[in-house]
Amino acid sequence: MKIAITDYSFPSLDIEESILRPLGHEIAALKERKSAAELTTLVADADAVITQFAPVDAHVIGGMQRAKVIVRYGIGVDNVDLEAARARGIPVCNVPDYCIDEVADHTLAFILGTTRQVVPNTLHVRDGKWGLATPLDQLRTLRDQTVGIVGFGRIGREVAARLAPFKSRRLVFDAFVPADAVRAAGCEPVTLDELLAQSDIVTLHCPSTPQTKKLLNATSIAQMKPGSVVINLARGDLVDTAALVAALQSGQISAAALDVCDPEPIPADSPLRSLPNVIAASHIASASPRAVRKLRETAASIAAMALRGEVLPNVVNGVGTRSFVRAHQA
Repeated sequence: MKIAITDYSFPSLDIEESILRPLGHEIAALKERKSAAELTTLVADADAVITQFAPVDAHVIGGMQRAKVIVRYGIGVDNVDLEAARARGIPVCNVPDYCIDEVADHTLAFILGTTRQVVPNTLHVRDGKWGLATPLDQLRTLRDQTVGIVGFGRIGREVAARLAPFKSRRLVFDAFVPADAVRAAGCEPVTLDELLAQSDIVTLHCPSTPQTKKLLNATSIAQMKPGSVVINLARGDLVDTAALVAALQSGQISAAALDVCDPEPIPADSPLRSLPNVIAASHIASASPRAVRKLRETAASIAAMALRGEVLPNVVNGVGTRSFVRAHQA
């Protein structure tokens, strides 16, 4: 059977091939994101589709004649039209547990990098200077900071656990997590408005949904404490980029650390590439040898399971669940 891979950022597909080729399956892949027409041609006769960043929209899904599954290399599935896949009866699966430690670690690195002014002081020394590179009040002690965590899933909880030894006050907003579960982790459940108003640092760990897109915008940023810090390792479109730039330039936001952005890559002329109060990375927080191997092995294994007709894990659009089957049998 044919497995189509719409795009991938790895040097090769050796891991996927080691799992799928011994089973007699063929892999057809595009290295970079291509046009909708090229994607549609690639997936038309595919029995399974694996995707990384390519837009698998309703048009592309509509061209799938044989697909038994769409698997996303990653946790978020915002590049896949879940409803279009659901309407066609194609399950969409993700890999929800492959980079929890990596992203949580990177979040702490970003928080410490901004509060301890690591980058400005490094550049200061490289320029042949000595002494403080920033005003003294820009050097903060985490024990004195209130950290607002937006989203309390696997990664949000690990970030909270990593902050505990620093003795920060930790606020949590997550509409889907019971308040008792938040308190059990040593954090305080609050509303989003309360979190924005009280936090010195706001770190985003929620998915991109119609409700969370541009969660931080001109209005919500104005609610934040003057001089607060924004950390985003979740999805770029959770933040209105223009509003964030304006707030960084005005001082309403004192610093930002971004592994994701809207758009990506960050445009060459964007102030986010040159502002001294910004740390930017190119969507790499999830990376480690262990995490990438697990991601690729899991994605290939789920594709193989679908081709064997097995019950699939991590289905995010309801296809194949008992409720979905009952509805379509009625």
